[in-house]
Amino acid sequence: MPALYIGHGAPPLLDDPAWSSELAHWASELPRPKAILIVSAHWESAPVSLTASGAELVYDFGGFAPKYYQMTYRTPDATALAAQVAQLMPDTEPVHQHTSRGLDHGAWVPLKIMYPDADIPVLQMSLPTHDPERLLKLGERLRPLRDEGVLIIGSGFLTHGLPFLTEWRIDASVPQWSADFDAWAGEAMARGDVDELASYRAKAPGMPYAHPTVEHYSPLFVTLGAATDPGTPGTQVIDGFWMGLSKRSLEVA
Repeated sequence: MPALYIGHGAPPLLDDPAWSSELAHWASELPRPKAILIVSAHWESAPVSLTASGAELVYDFGGFAPKYYQMTYRTPDATALAAQVAQLMPDTEPVHQHTSRGLDHGAWVPLKIMYPDADIPVLQMSLPTHDPERLLKLGERLRPLRDEGVLIIGSGFLTHGLPFLTEWRIDASVPQWSADFDAWAGEAMARGDVDELASYRAKAPGMPYAHPTVEHYSPLFVTLGAATDPGTPGTQVIDGFWMGLSKRSLEVA
């Protein structure tokens, strides 16, 4: 299986026919996963933590239509995958197995579009750090799962400057800081330049507006670390903007 970095949007993504169709088509072009391991921007927790199979979804958002708080996404048991993940972690990276936490919207919103039948085991892993080097090593440890048919997904948003948005529409104009960061990241991805991408705080245009907090960018490094050769350019499957934010997404082999 490849590894993916995707933009997950907010719950209204489920009603956006354009982006939804892009995500659904992307999933249809992939080999069918035996299981999915997803790291979302919305679960920052150390040590590495894993969700509980069968737990209720986490509705970690506010101000949206009531229907989004009634949605479900019940997937098969992922206990076996949780055990595999734990075995891959060294003693210096202990794993905490939660007994009650389910998938948050950074996981279940895009997966409802990509795999609507909910017939694939899904495990969410927390984001234990924002240090690119540590996340690359974490992705490298997870890399063997790909040979077992596991789809590894980093779920974030390539730009996420919510405090600096002036329009709150799906078709909002694109702020310059968002366009600049997106172009810089797209060019670095096209070169397979992991060092450049990791130096975003110092080198990326549009900072800190593009990421006043960096949790939506950090999952990219788990994806890159899981690549067979992180320095080989991947495929930028989706680009463009949603609410003025970059939805650029990456597939690496």
